[in-house]
Amino acid sequence: MGQVFTLFVSTFSTLLAIINPLEALPVFLMLLSGASVDEHKAVARRSALYATGLLFFFLIFGTLILKIFGVSLSMVRVIGGIILIRIGFELFSGSSGSSPALVKPDGATGDIAFVPLAMPLMCGPGAIATMLGMTSLVKSSALEMASFLAIAAAILATMLVTYLCLAYADKVIGRIGPMGVDAVTRIVGFFVATMGGGLVFHGVVEALQEYGVLATH
Repeated sequence: MGQVFTLFVSTFSTLLAIINPLEALPVFLMLLSGASVDEHKAVARRSALYATGLLFFFLIFGTLILKIFGVSLSMVRVIGGIILIRIGFELFSGSSGSSPALVKPDGATGDIAFVPLAMPLMCGPGAIATMLGMTSLVKSSALEMASFLAIAAAILATMLVTYLCLAYADKVIGRIGPMGVDAVTRIVGFFVATMGGGLVFHGVVEALQEYGVLATH
């Protein structure tokens, strides 16, 4: 069961690093400027529920979608890893310019809990790539059901932490300040890039084994 626990920890840490609720705090507060504390909590709860549903969708149906389009799981690991590396470098260098684009223009309608908070802020390309990559680990594991439950638990834990950060955004920002958010974001970016590199490496090795270039053990 040590393998299952490791899968839970790696999925939780990867998702939390990619979603990075601390980076989402300024956008969240800007979108809800002037709203009450209860409204903050309600929007945070809805956005976390939406994002949870999206992540479970890609976890359950990700492999089926890939089979329909004829894409191997090894290629998913490689492309997903490249996406994570790119996101990691952007976070580390502080050049991520996604936040301003997520702010809804004046007069726009719709539920901000879904767009832009749940998607793409929480469930963006990096999170989707992570889900598809973890799906490949589940399919190649001898403990398939236990591995699936471990990933499901990691999703729920990640969304709980994200909800708490958003629901109490004012207090979190007040505690760590803008400089603290920037420092944490850069540290997280380094680890996201590292995780992406690992996915690329394992994806390349798996692809070479599939085509008979490397012998399987």
